[in-house]
Amino acid sequence: MAESMNRTVEYACNGTSFLGLQNYGKIMVGDKSFEFYDDRNVENYIQIPWEELDLIIGSIYFGGRFIPRIAFRTKNNGTFVFSCRKP
Repeated sequence: MAESMNRTVEYACNGTSFLGLQNYGKIMVGDKSFEFYDDRNVENYIQIPWEELDLIIGSIYFGGRFIPRIAFRTKNNGTFVFSCRKP
């Protein structure tokens, strides 16, 4: 069973993961980590602890008014790309 690493959730929204094929689900940003849970299978999830992050990358268009995708580069496991309505 998937268990959240966060004690409190500061932001939650619908989003898309671009790890392999597109997966639609829920994005949660909390006090301990960034989490993505797939809508079809909750056991298909991504948890990135804040200590593991090396760099956060944002694609910025139209003078900073539109950010279509965000990416997280981790210290050990590569880059994860996500999109949501208000990243």
